[in-house]
Amino acid sequence: MKEKKLPKIIEEVGFDFSWDEKKVWKLNYPVEEINIEELTWHFEIPFHWHGSQIYNLKSIEIISNPDNYKEEYERTMKSDLTHPIDIMWNKGKWLILDGLHRLMKAKILGLRKVKVRKIPRLEVPNILKDD
Repeated sequence: MKEKKLPKIIEEVGFDFSWDEKKVWKLNYPVEEINIEELTWHFEIPFHWHGSQIYNLKSIEIISNPDNYKEEYERTMKSDLTHPIDIMWNKGKWLILDGLHRLMKAKILGLRKVKVRKIPRLEVPNILKDD
């Protein structure tokens, strides 16, 4: 199977490693609140995929057009806000490791703050995907 090339924007803002969300969940870091606006830049980047292409759909498109992207919107609204969003400092800003749908739901609900866990970069070796 041929590897799908990441779009340039994902390479520019994304992590330079592949991680396993389940390994991230097992980490023990405190939960804190941050202003939602520190993370809403994610909505302008095509982190979702629609149809057969990868990374071709922005969160803002799902939020603004729930009827066009019913499956993703429903997934968003079913997400559990009791779980914090896992973030890591990357290229000058906080980048989500896990929790984009929760962030979207928080925005839709009009929340101004979200619960996060700030995962330090020293954890990268512990969260890498197994090959």
